[in-house]
Amino acid sequence: MTAAKNTDLARDLSEGIASGRFAVGTLLPTEFELCDQYGLSRYAVRKALDELQELGLISRRKNVGTRVEAMRPRAGFTQSIATVEELARFGAEHVRTVQSINTVVADLTLAKDLACPGGTRWLHIACLRMEGGSTRARPICWLDLYIDPAYSDIGPIVRDAPETLASSIIEERYGRRIVRIRQDIEAVLVPREHAEALRAEAGAPALKITRHYIDPADQVFEISVSLHPADRFKFSMEMNRARE
Repeated sequence: MTAAKNTDLARDLSEGIASGRFAVGTLLPTEFELCDQYGLSRYAVRKALDELQELGLISRRKNVGTRVEAMRPRAGFTQSIATVEELARFGAEHVRTVQSINTVVADLTLAKDLACPGGTRWLHIACLRMEGGSTRARPICWLDLYIDPAYSDIGPIVRDAPETLASSIIEERYGRRIVRIRQDIEAVLVPREHAEALRAEAGAPALKITRHYIDPADQVFEISVSLHPADRFKFSMEMNRARE
């Protein structure tokens, strides 16, 4: 394999581990051997190995090598959220890193995606949410926040308080209370423009979660759209039989 990328190497190694070609407890080829076999730079090989390590498939020790630890990736993020308070705790545990802040006007495509009228103006904050509360951890999702532009001054606050939901900041600063959140979940593919930031392959399966934050007057003042690569997310909910 001569024109491979680090993503090709990561996929081939993970498939080899899953099939038993690289058995649990054994060592993978050295970085130099992988460079020669796949025609990659040492940087690309290390990046691929970093990805496998984040998945829990391998461990790496100086003067020992790269050891296979598991045949399957460790379980990704499991979400079980039933209340606004639980959503706030989720925000505290999986911090944001703000990528950009700007104002957008919803064209027909965005309006359809957000289920809002065309021409609606929003404060747009693009973020990554990180696994385990560390800004250096693996991203669990790409997050786009669309906020009522009346609150455009909260952009720097959102950036400086990565553990606090934007909706909670609005509640505390302006007194606009959430009474309910409407949530839609759909299967999508990782778009090319977010693949690198998410450390995922473009076109890989993902889940998109769109939440509408609604006030007592039944008005939407914030919409969040989060994109979770499939290998890092499982949505869990419990249903009870209605009482007769």
